[in-house]
Amino acid sequence: MTRPSVLVPIRVLEGESLPEGVPDLLSNAHVVLLGYHVIPGQTAPGQARMQFEDRALDRLEDFEQALSDAGATVDHRLVFTHDAQQTIDRQIAENDCLAALVPRALADLEDILVAVRGTVGIDRLAQVVAGLFADRDIDVTLYHVTGEDETDEDVDVLLDGLTDRLADEDVDPARIKTRVDRDVKPVDAIAELAEDYDCVVMGESDPTLSTFVFGMPADQVADRFLGPVLVVQRESSEA
Repeated sequence: MTRPSVLVPIRVLEGESLPEGVPDLLSNAHVVLLGYHVIPGQTAPGQARMQFEDRALDRLEDFEQALSDAGATVDHRLVFTHDAQQTIDRQIAENDCLAALVPRALADLEDILVAVRGTVGIDRLAQVVAGLFADRDIDVTLYHVTGEDETDEDVDVLLDGLTDRLADEDVDPARIKTRVDRDVKPVDAIAELAEDYDCVVMGESDPTLSTFVFGMPADQVADRFLGPVLVVQRESSEA
C-alpha cells in the first residue's frame, strides 16, 4: 500500500520537539518533516539561516532518525519565515501532502476518531486512514454531524461509502464503527467526543480548516483534545 504523505510542522528553535508516540503513529507514512522558525519582519531569512541553521538541522536530524526508526520514510525541510501559516500551507502544496499533523503526544494507539465533514475528499480520507492504520489493531470510529438539509439516507450513503472504501483498502470491517449526531455544533461535538480517543482524523471540507487547526481557533479541538490531530487536505483542484 502506498504510504500517505503527512506534513509534520515543528517550531524547531523554540523548544518544540517531536512528541512521544508520534513516530509510532506515523510508522506507515511518508513524513515531510518541516522545521520552521518565525523571524522578525526586519530580519532576512538568509541572515537567520546563517546564524541558526546548524543548530536547527541537528534537532531535525534527531527527529528524522526517530521517525525512521519507527518505520516511516522521511524528508525534511528547514524554513526561516515571517509567516508560519503561509509556510505550512506552501509546504503542504509543494510536497502534495495528503494530510498535515498537529503534533501532540499520545501514550496508546488503539482508537481513532474520524470526523467526516462531507463528501469532499472522501477518497483522500480513506487513503490516509487505511494507509496509516490498515495493518494495525486499531478501532476506527467514523463520526458525522448532520447538516440541516441532510436526510438519514444522505448520512447512510456518506458513511457506508467511506466504510466500503476503507474495507477495500484492507481495513478490517469489524473494527469500523459509525456514530451520527444531530443538532450539535460540529467543532464542540468533535472536541468533546475526541476525549475518548487516541487520535483524531479530520477531513478538510472547507477552505478555512487548515487555519482552523493551526491558527487561533485551534483551542476548540487541538487544545481541548490533547492528542494528535491529522487534517486530510483537499485536492488543489477542489479549492
